[in-house]
Amino acid sequence: AAAAGVGVALVAGPVGCFVVWRRMVFFGAAMAHSALLGVALGLVLGIGVTLGAMIVCSIAAILVVILSSDRRLSDDTVLGVVAHAALAVGLVVVAASGGMRVEMLGFLFGDILAVSAADLVWIWSAGVVVLGLLVWLGRPLLALTIHEELAVVEGVPIAVVRVTFCLAVAVVTAVALKVVGGLLIVSLLIIPPAAARQLVTTPEAMAVWAA
Repeated sequence: AAAAGVGVALVAGPVGCFVVWRRMVFFGAAMAHSALLGVALGLVLGIGVTLGAMIVCSIAAILVVILSSDRRLSDDTVLGVVAHAALAVGLVVVAASGGMRVEMLGFLFGDILAVSAADLVWIWSAGVVVLGLLVWLGRPLLALTIHEELAVVEGVPIAVVRVTFCLAVAVVTAVALKVVGGLLIVSLLIIPPAAARQLVTTPEAMAVWAA
C-alpha cells in the first residue's frame, strides 16, 4: 500500500502541475469518468481493470483532442459530453452485469490496502514512462502553456505535444484509480500543485513539492 501511494504521488504531482497550469481540471474529471467505464468493461471482458481503464481513458483523451478542434463547440462542452457519455455507458454496463456493483464501489472510493503486486507493476512502470515523457516534453509543453502562438513560431509540434500530454493524464488516472478512487483522482491532480504553488517560485520546484 505504501509503495502504491508513493508511486502514484511521484507521478501525479508533476502531471498535476501541468493540469493546473493549462487549466485542464475539467479534462481530469473527464478522464476520471472514463476510467469508471474502463473498470466496468475490464471486469466484464476479463482483461483487468487497470488495462481496461487505460484503454478507455486513452480513447477518451484522443476523442477530446479531436472534438476540441471543432470550433463550433467550446472545450468545456466537449469535456462534458465525453465525461458524461462515458459515465452513462459505464452505468449501463454495471447495471447489465448484475453482480458488479459491490466491486465497483472500491473503484469509486479507492482501496489502497487491496493493491496487488500486479497493480504495483502497473503503477511504477506507467509512472516511469509518464515521467520520462514529461522530461522529454517539459520545455515544449511549458512553452505551449505560456504562449501557444509563440510556441508555434518556435516550431513546437503542438498537436503531438497536446495528444501526448492528454494520454499521460489518461494513464495516470488509470493507475491511480485503485489507490484513490474515481471520485478523488482529480483532487490528487490539482490540490498538491495548488498547495505547492504557494511555497515556490519555479516550475521545477513546484513539480517536486507537489509530488
